[in-house]
Amino acid sequence: MSRCIQLGKNGLGSTYPNPLVGSVIVHNGEIIGEGWHYKAGQPHAEVNAIRSVENQELLKEATIYVSLEPCSHFGKTPPCVDLIIESGIKKVIVGSLDPNPKVAGRGIKKLMETGCELIVGVLENDCDELNKRFFTFHQKKRPYIFLKWAETADGFISPKSETRKETKPVWITNEFSRQLVHKMRGEEQSILVGTNTVLQDNPSLTVRNWTGENPVRIVVDRNLKIPKDLSVFDASSKTIVINEKETKTSENVDFEKILFSEEIPKQICEVLFQRNIQSVIIEGGAKTLQSFIDANLWDEALVFSGNKTFGEGIKAPTFQGVLKSEEKIKEDTLRTYKNTNH
Repeated sequence: MSRCIQLGKNGLGSTYPNPLVGSVIVHNGEIIGEGWHYKAGQPHAEVNAIRSVENQELLKEATIYVSLEPCSHFGKTPPCVDLIIESGIKKVIVGSLDPNPKVAGRGIKKLMETGCELIVGVLENDCDELNKRFFTFHQKKRPYIFLKWAETADGFISPKSETRKETKPVWITNEFSRQLVHKMRGEEQSILVGTNTVLQDNPSLTVRNWTGENPVRIVVDRNLKIPKDLSVFDASSKTIVINEKETKTSENVDFEKILFSEEIPKQICEVLFQRNIQSVIIEGGAKTLQSFIDANLWDEALVFSGNKTFGEGIKAPTFQGVLKSEEKIKEDTLRTYKNTNH
């Protein structure tokens, strides 16, 4: 099952809205086939694993491991349970159950009805972690939310605005940390910033120093005051503008109207859920980040610390979370915190 999880991770960033799934086929203690789900619309992990087996006759005596319950419904591809049954595999070992109402136990039920031996819940917590975005989306009806910021050694995320001489980012971290951020962007479905971040930094919010799909850009612009010639409105990716004036759709930029007098983060999550967006990186600024923290609408905080100091400026957000991991990126440090207060 560990190998299934390892394989499933290969699809991160390319399978949306589908989950990450890995599958391994074992015969007499040896792996004879394996696969993962590469991309939405393409064959699922179980299909790729079964097809990879050279001697198909061995399947009748083999065990298939899969990190997530095999699907039992027709989508862009046929049900995986049907192929498992047709292949003659008699033993199926599953990591976690699928929370999608279209599956939700039906795959397990169908396999049992045809006489398959089933074991469910192997490394379940690890399999759930693999699909934390997919599970959060279906169970909590919102995207999985990453908070991300860089802070100086003295706790600031930005210098005082009056000391800034031009419209571009003031870098706190090194080029390797910035490259890692681009990798993260390629793995998530969307990225969100507030008005001030766009006006001060003119970010493009794309994947430039890594490979992968550009995330959907979410810009919170209450009064629609961001000039249309800034980078967030270019054609490199879709942009959704959260505002209080209008709702309209165009080829590259959509406008979504919400009530700014009410719970803004909650309404943004509802907009993203309606658009089938399973994950979002909240990149700033401090006010936007703090609003999601105060609403308790976040799952992980990715905090980069550099060795620069500003002395004064905009303080980093304040939050409470459990340290999940810590890694050095040359002179920088990345700490990942988990929200356990849901």
